[in-house]
Amino acid sequence: MPIRREHRVFYPIHWPQFSAVIRFGRAKGQCEACGRPHGRTVFHLGDGRWWDEEAASWRDGAGRIICLAVGTDDALGIARTTRVVLATAHRNHDTADNSPANLAAFCQRCHMLHDAPEHQRRR
Repeated sequence: MPIRREHRVFYPIHWPQFSAVIRFGRAKGQCEACGRPHGRTVFHLGDGRWWDEEAASWRDGAGRIICLAVGTDDALGIARTTRVVLATAHRNHDTADNSPANLAAFCQRCHMLHDAPEHQRRR
């Protein structure tokens, strides 16, 4: 996720390089919460379920392989696409704590879900 101009002072000057190490070194280009691959366009159902082309199966919001019940979900009728973009998130929301254990590579969906309580608190 892009860092707002007014928040950039809270990040170290080498943040882009540090973030790349987390996203592509440690996480190998996949979301650490759901497994979505960076830079790819994936089909999803809007509730966290997405089509993993490499595994040729659906996954849930936690990255576990699932089966869609026949007849209960019209997956092709409601499937949308999104381009996955990984970002580095602070698990404890403290931008001063840049320890590797506090950082996670999240896709945009997982990052927003992770930050939702903090966004509500700040409002």
